Amino acid sequence: MAKASKKKLSPAQLGELINILKVRFEENMNRHKGLQWSKVQTRLEADAEKAWSLSEMERTGGEPDVV
Repeated sequence: MAKASKKKLSPAQLGELINILKVRFEENMNRHKGLQWSKVQTRLEADAEKAWSLSEMERTGGEPDVV
């Protein structure tokens, strides 16, 4: 059985998503006590499928749905 291809953002799309999320993270620091953006960014860059999922949530206005 063939493994389904993973969804992946282009480097430009990932960079744009990271910029959006960084601004949102910094604007809401009260929600992120004890977290450092650099660690969050590293994890996003390491997991293409999760980054793609966040991108889809952002694209649809943050309303999760079956994609």
